[in-house]
Amino acid sequence: MGVRKVLSMSARAVLQGLAGVCAFLGILSFFLASQLFWFRKLKRLAEKCISGALWRERLGGAAAILYLLVFAYNLAWAHLSSDPTQLTWRAALLDAPFKVWLLGSVLGFILICFFWVCDRVVRAAYGLARRISKGNWTVGPESPTRRQFLEQTALLGASVPFVAGAYGALYGRTNLEVAKRRIHLARLPKGFEGFRIAQLSDFHIGPFMSADEIRRYVALTNQLNPDLIAVTGDFVTWDAGTQDAVVEVVSELKAPFGIYGCLGNHELWTDTEASITALFARRNIRILRQQHASIEHGGDRLNLIGVDFQSQRGMGPYAAGLVRTYLRGVEPLVAPDTVNILLSHNPNTFDRAAELGIDLSLAGHTHGGQVTLEFVNKKLSPSRLITPYVRGWFTRPGGQLYVNRGIGTIGVPIRFDAPPEITVFELTRT
Repeated sequence: MGVRKVLSMSARAVLQGLAGVCAFLGILSFFLASQLFWFRKLKRLAEKCISGALWRERLGGAAAILYLLVFAYNLAWAHLSSDPTQLTWRAALLDAPFKVWLLGSVLGFILICFFWVCDRVVRAAYGLARRISKGNWTVGPESPTRRQFLEQTALLGASVPFVAGAYGALYGRTNLEVAKRRIHLARLPKGFEGFRIAQLSDFHIGPFMSADEIRRYVALTNQLNPDLIAVTGDFVTWDAGTQDAVVEVVSELKAPFGIYGCLGNHELWTDTEASITALFARRNIRILRQQHASIEHGGDRLNLIGVDFQSQRGMGPYAAGLVRTYLRGVEPLVAPDTVNILLSHNPNTFDRAAELGIDLSLAGHTHGGQVTLEFVNKKLSPSRLITPYVRGWFTRPGGQLYVNRGIGTIGVPIRFDAPPEITVFELTRT
């Protein structure tokens, strides 16, 4: 390797490092500004509601100390212990409220900044109009009454994320939806007409998706009487020690043609792919890892394929799961004479699956966006940063895809405009 190439690579690495540092400092500065903004607003509210200066100072000091302690706990101490698989007082009182506060305060501050920019644009336009009209305009942003109204409106709008966060944590996170969909497959064998497959995904066992909650979803799935059940990954979140608990409860699923699954990125990142596959195997649940299984009924068969998590974006630690080409090596697993169904946690494998002639892909991973505004605009979903296939049904020549919203959460225990989902597919030729 030439000296110039080495120097070029070194310079590129330095620039990338500087860009990362600048981005981090920018995000940190914005976060600190958001916290200071809301602290000032709370201080002004306290001045209106609490008459005694001494009491205000004491309560303000106590609130500041509590904030710093809870912040330090969530930043460091909470990660020193293993994740509980049941909702605890610690999670309910320290984890969830603080995460809802952080999300609400940052999003609210973004709205405040937006309103501030709009105000400055209006004021600049008003000043220009006054100059053009030689000062004939007498009503505008300078009006104190109007100014106060705009400030109150902006503050009211900025408080919406706090309300939405509380709604998402208390209701949206548990507002389960059972989605039923008929899937038309031209090559479906006659023996599988009306065959029903239930899909669950993204369990993320932890304090906000406890073993008892998963057990409730498992019971609901069993009551739907599917012929086969597919579980499409992310059983754990960050703690490998929770795999025994999630396997135990997921193993309560029952279906006459069996339970099959694939692994997600969190099994990859927690290094539990082999161990959780073995645990499931002992409970007669088969995790397909670059493997296929033949589902037979009445002399006909379906071909079920499963793959581990793979991505072209290098998500997670050490770019784990990074691939150049999706579904490489899957070609021999595809059956040319019957319907092929792929279980792949990442929906981005769909394009390649359709090229291979895989009739139906079942995926998860996105949580349906988890916190979205897709009811306003389809583009307002964080998951669109990583995939065009956020939730629901998609089709392209050669195949179909369904992206399940999952039942768990990641990061902030909130769901907004993306309720948890159990999906039941009815396969048909007509």
